[in-house]
Amino acid sequence: MQQEYVAEHMEGLDEPLISSPSTQVYQEHPKKILNKVDSPDLGMEYSMNPYQGCEHGCIYCYARNTHTYWGFNAGLDFESKIIAKPTAPELLEKELRKSKHVAQSIMLSGNTDCYQPLERKMQITRRMLQVLLKYKHPVSIITKNALILRDLDLLTEMSSMKLVNVTISITTLDEKMRLLMEPRTAAAKRRLDVVQMLSAKGVPVNINVSPIIPSINSEEIPSILEASANAGALTAHYGMVRLNGDVGIVFKDWIFKNLPDRAEKVLNQVASMHGGQLGDSRFGIRMKGEGEFASSIRRLFELSKARYFAGRVFPALDYTLFDNSEPKAQLSLF
Repeated sequence: MQQEYVAEHMEGLDEPLISSPSTQVYQEHPKKILNKVDSPDLGMEYSMNPYQGCEHGCIYCYARNTHTYWGFNAGLDFESKIIAKPTAPELLEKELRKSKHVAQSIMLSGNTDCYQPLERKMQITRRMLQVLLKYKHPVSIITKNALILRDLDLLTEMSSMKLVNVTISITTLDEKMRLLMEPRTAAAKRRLDVVQMLSAKGVPVNINVSPIIPSINSEEIPSILEASANAGALTAHYGMVRLNGDVGIVFKDWIFKNLPDRAEKVLNQVASMHGGQLGDSRFGIRMKGEGEFASSIRRLFELSKARYFAGRVFPALDYTLFDNSEPKAQLSLF
């Protein structure tokens, strides 16, 4: 793996960092960028991840476990040692140009945020969107960073052809809690502004209330859905927290240091939804949990969604426009 070390200024975020290790950027040059998704819980065929590791530093992030594959730890390394894939756009175009390629659902990113602060400089995500637009291939995007508005020109054009939809993750409206859980993400108010601006341009927006953590943000479900609907979102989904592998170790250390008065209660409630364990890998169950608490969350979410999103339709993507015919393929962006 080729690598370089650079210090990244966290510009574009809502609050300056009080203290943070300098971000170290490693460059990887993989052989492919499209990853087949086997999970029946996620509703997509492929994912693309221009970055591994994430500067956002969300304490609950399931992707922390993947960082150990690179020889890094799931704690501070995950937040400060970022692996970028600068050749991702070229790899994507190479795949789309294959005669056998059939347009299928792709999520950008699905693992770590494709609009994390490093994207401001590297613009890998933007170049990938340019490739997708060129071939008229649909894509779904998930992010919690306002940097997505930089690409509003591309997103507006793509949405006019039903080639894109966006999921904005909103975990809490409580700024003190956000700073504890998601220290280097856009403020909740800023994310709602993003929802409003995307919606005004005709870009379909889904809200991801995830992860829902008992006794931390579980009571905010109605207020998050109301605010999101008022901003123009068309639908919403949710997921329960699950603390698999090293994520559980990182989360337990965090909660006892930052919320000691409720730490045991939160951990016990999390375990109650996952068969007595903090983690859960069971398809069909892991995302929503089971048991009394999980059922009460499901009812609260469904009632809130019915109240605030009644009559709204989330449009389907159009896979019929995809075109990789030879004349077009010869005109490479690169």
